[in-house]
Amino acid sequence: MLKYIWLALFVILLVVEGLGPGLICLWFAFGALIAFVCSLSGASLIVQIIAFALSSLLFVLLLRPLALRYVNAKKTATNADAVIGKEGVVIREIDELKGEGQVKIAGQVWTARSEDGSVIAVDTIVRACGIQGAKLMVTPNRAGESQR
Repeated sequence: MLKYIWLALFVILLVVEGLGPGLICLWFAFGALIAFVCSLSGASLIVQIIAFALSSLLFVLLLRPLALRYVNAKKTATNADAVIGKEGVVIREIDELKGEGQVKIAGQVWTARSEDGSVIAVDTIVRACGIQGAKLMVTPNRAGESQR
């Protein structure tokens, strides 16, 4: 009877893992699978529980960090994140008092604001330094820094 409980726990934990992020339940599901194998071999309940606990702990401590590194390595920058640090050109004067300003970076037009609140003239080369709400924060590029 215990083998069915371990098998059911394995399946339930896999389903829960599939529903949420973070790679948490997966390691306990593997622990339940180890306990299931122990139950098939005729091990006592205490041995099954110890096998579940130790294998789950080892999977969490040893494999989870590696798996997270692999999963996080595949993250790609969003459209917004991808422009931070890039250069562009002011196509509509940036003026905080008027609430105006646009920049073109990587072929995209962004509503922009000056990071320090200064007015930035049209055709000035700027560098994107952040995003506030839906506005791109920019700073004028000093002479000689252009990489365009």
